[in-house]
Amino acid sequence: MNIVVSGGGTGGHIYPALALIREIKKRTKDAKFLYIGTQKGLESKLVVRENIPFKSIHITGFKRSISLENVKTVTRFLKGVKDSKKMLKEFKADVVIGTGGYVCGPVVYAASKLGIPTIIHEQNSVPGLTNKFLSRYVDRIAVCFEEAKQYFPEKKVVLTGNPRASEVLNQDGNKGRLSVGLNKDQPAVLIVGGSRGAKPINEAVLKSLSTLGQKPYQILYVTGEVHYEEVKKEVDLVGNPENVVIKPFVHNMPEILAGTDLTVARAGATTLAELTSLGIPSILIPSPYVTNNHQEKNARALSDHHAAKLVLEKELSGKKLVEEIDKILLDKDKLLEMKNAARELGIQDASTRLYKLMKELVDHRQ
Repeated sequence: MNIVVSGGGTGGHIYPALALIREIKKRTKDAKFLYIGTQKGLESKLVVRENIPFKSIHITGFKRSISLENVKTVTRFLKGVKDSKKMLKEFKADVVIGTGGYVCGPVVYAASKLGIPTIIHEQNSVPGLTNKFLSRYVDRIAVCFEEAKQYFPEKKVVLTGNPRASEVLNQDGNKGRLSVGLNKDQPAVLIVGGSRGAKPINEAVLKSLSTLGQKPYQILYVTGEVHYEEVKKEVDLVGNPENVVIKPFVHNMPEILAGTDLTVARAGATTLAELTSLGIPSILIPSPYVTNNHQEKNARALSDHHAAKLVLEKELSGKKLVEEIDKILLDKDKLLEMKNAARELGIQDASTRLYKLMKELVDHRQ
């Protein structure tokens, strides 16, 4: 089976794609892959690092206001469709899967025009422009949130979950703790603002460091590499409490999450898939700078079911952060209630569901 995968721009589109590819490789030994992305996107590094054949097209996103740049985008889209058709024909693609980002537009559209089975995967509770556009042309639409179904043609939508969620299962949480200097006995809180970090979260943590140092729990605080040196300077002035471990980045996040009792984070789709799969309570501080404010809507999909506490960035302070951590972590009944609620929302067999959807589609066409 020849499988083309396309997704780019951010890790939220790329990591689910890579997780799905790994799952397909386990199940279909003769599967061949081609990943189509952009050279400027993160996918050009992450996909190549996984030794997956990679080709690129040039495409940009539409501006939401009237702009001359949109005329150029249309031209790039048409050229991208032409280039994609050539790649798909040469590769003899049996199916094309788009996991989001601008690059999926011309690739998946080209596949639909060539009569190749197509699937798009929407990670967020509110879809972006590209997936809304493609929903008219694809065969199936895989979603991660029930809330996303309303935006797509009912007959095409299937709730599969996020393939990335399957990869955090069966990890050694104690190993994860020890790898970053946490002990096995105390409750552990992970505070992370994403791979690049989040300045408002960093500011709240720095203002509450002395208070956190007096708590009966331990904290892994991941600053993001961009902010690490600046944070360390501030920490050197006030002192680093023994129960707070500060890192710029962690490469073994699945292991770390498995050893976490409570997570403070943004509300990206991949993060939420991992948290619900493991049944980890969370305090979610959605980024207000994303398209359609989708992170807040993602967060509400958990907080409305008592699996997370939603704190808007404008409400965040050092005092507020500590109060919310204490309310959850120091109340055993509350912590258990949130764990169970998170686990109920999790879809642990997401990779299997998406694989079966793809296989059914291909078998039906043959």
